[in-house]
Amino acid sequence: MIEIFADIGYVILVINLILFSKGFSKFGKAFRIFTLYTGVMFIIQMVSWLLKCLSINNLFLSHFYFIIQFIILSFFYITILTEEYQKKIVKIGLALGLSALGIQYAINKDAFYSFNLFEIFITSFLLIIYATLYFYNLLNEKRKFYYINMGILIYLFGSTVLFLAGNLVATLVSKTNRITWILNAFLYIVYQLFVWIEWQKNFSHKKPEEAL
Repeated sequence: MIEIFADIGYVILVINLILFSKGFSKFGKAFRIFTLYTGVMFIIQMVSWLLKCLSINNLFLSHFYFIIQFIILSFFYITILTEEYQKKIVKIGLALGLSALGIQYAINKDAFYSFNLFEIFITSFLLIIYATLYFYNLLNEKRKFYYINMGILIYLFGSTVLFLAGNLVATLVSKTNRITWILNAFLYIVYQLFVWIEWQKNFSHKKPEEAL
């Protein structure tokens, strides 16, 4: 079942990448940044899948996944947040987060070869803060990127708990292990469905000037 859920998530990811690529040059900077993020995540997922098929350890790719996701989505939120103090929060969070991770890896190079709990927490926690700030703004603004933001928030809340248990999972019985990763794969499907809904609701039938 893990493989089935993972494959469904990959299929929806590919569909979203194709759809968003169609509007890459039409719907503004934030749209382009999120399309870039979708493309990079697709590449990481496919490389991870290929390494798994070749029975090669792909754990190290998790670090690229979390850090690149953190960087690109930080720029996404810098673009869509409207208040200057909110943009400053994101910029400071990005600088502090990357600095903290850089120091950690410089001190403990072995962290690259295991689930880095601090990396998972700091990148996800900061993105959750940014997503919450954006929801606050939506109380008085047009609901642009509402579904994407909802998907990010749901996925990060759920997957962070699962990934933080990553080191523990390795010591658990296989049945519990499978349940954990099935839940994570399901959350990813939900996330990608929210991205697809965003396209359908706010971009698929609109001219560029209407979607901005």
